[in-house]
Amino acid sequence: MVESRRGFYYNRGIIEGHGCPNPCDSHTDTADRGKGGGSMILQQSQQHELKQWQVLHLNILQMSAIELDSYLQELEQSNPLVERDGAYEVAADPLPSRMLDRLAWLEDDDYQNRYYQSTEEERADPLSRMGDDGGLDDTLERFLARQIQRLRLDEADERALLLLAAHLDEDGYLRQDLDALSALLHQPRARLEALLPTLQSLDPAGVGARDLAECLTLQLQRLGYSGAPVTLVQTCLERLAKHQYRSAAQQLDTSVETIHQWEQIIRSLDPRPGAAFQKSPQAAYLYPDVVVEDDADGLHVRLTHGDRAPFRINAFYKGLLSSSNDPAVHQYVSEKLQQAQQILQAVADRDSTLLRCMEHIVAQQADFFRQGPKALKPLRLADVAQALSVHPSTVSRAIREKYLQCSSGAYPISYLFSGKSSQQPGDSMAAEAARRLLRELIEQEDKAAPLSDQQLCALLAQRDCVLSRRTVAKYREQLQIPCATGRKRG
Repeated sequence: MVESRRGFYYNRGIIEGHGCPNPCDSHTDTADRGKGGGSMILQQSQQHELKQWQVLHLNILQMSAIELDSYLQELEQSNPLVERDGAYEVAADPLPSRMLDRLAWLEDDDYQNRYYQSTEEERADPLSRMGDDGGLDDTLERFLARQIQRLRLDEADERALLLLAAHLDEDGYLRQDLDALSALLHQPRARLEALLPTLQSLDPAGVGARDLAECLTLQLQRLGYSGAPVTLVQTCLERLAKHQYRSAAQQLDTSVETIHQWEQIIRSLDPRPGAAFQKSPQAAYLYPDVVVEDDADGLHVRLTHGDRAPFRINAFYKGLLSSSNDPAVHQYVSEKLQQAQQILQAVADRDSTLLRCMEHIVAQQADFFRQGPKALKPLRLADVAQALSVHPSTVSRAIREKYLQCSSGAYPISYLFSGKSSQQPGDSMAAEAARRLLRELIEQEDKAAPLSDQQLCALLAQRDCVLSRRTVAKYREQLQIPCATGRKRG
């Protein structure tokens, strides 16, 4: 790991301000410059060793707890002097994790999983149907193919229908134009057009639709609805999305109450019928490097594994240095001992740097740990680096891909760094906190008379968050919240 990244840090490590572990060697050969090339070779050798030492420390500094554990496992296999005394607990058997992920997936109450668990045999052995009639790795294409094969179509139609099913997207839609598919699949367009209703008659309802309106229409028809609800979907879907109920009612010559009733039916439909067949994302297990606890004495920072050495030096092999007369054994043990001692020191430095950084960060973001994300304050890497008298790149590496755990949950440490929400003098609210406050105001507004961006500006200012109207609009769009017109209901 150290060797593979050496070139990267040779170019950046020293330039970015990391101090030398030993006094600078610029004076090493000052007195020997006139003595020939030997002094130059000596100076280059010392510089090379210095860079290797820094590469090791920089690599270990930026390792998370899991990465460090993996690195030390490899070290234990290659260095007989390394004797681990209690490996990090994150190195667990992977089989239980996979099984837990699978069980969590099976417990998800969606249509596809209920379909898979429909028999007692499946509940007893959920893997028994793998690759057969369903199974845990079933796909929409396979699910449709089994239905198509039971239709007893002639060979040409069955092949064309299977090709159509294979070109549905992950949501179950047929997005491609039939003319383009005809050329791509070498099938007559008339045949594809004639087979499309057959494809749309299969399960799940709505599959094979060309757009959202058709998808919802197919599902309504499958449920036995016709007339006005179908017309509402086909002609007023955009109005429903914008809560323009009066306009929709006028177009369909009905009451707003009736539109509300039909809307509830439409919202119960599945706009992505193929999504149930997408693989469930595997749960990402995070192991915190830092725990922040709040008690009567205040906030306390604890490293999850910073209170014990990651390994110890094997006394037997270390004793060979003094007991063995074999030069080869002496050299081998010396090299391995030096490597182990350097890594022990690098791990100690990593823990010390991470702890110092976190103690300062926690002190600056104390309100966050007591009140939650809405109290997040602006904080920059440069601010922490200046307070600790280190280079910003040291802070960046110390927190790289590391997580903290506190009473409100687990967060990447980088989450605590945020720019200011505005450039107004005295503004101390972070952008993330400003967005949360904006969402809170919008959720509390009167839906019949939603707040304009200018009104939101005024309300935010009352809460010590001074933003321009343009910034409010930007944050609102980042939150994927429509403008006041789009939020109006009734």
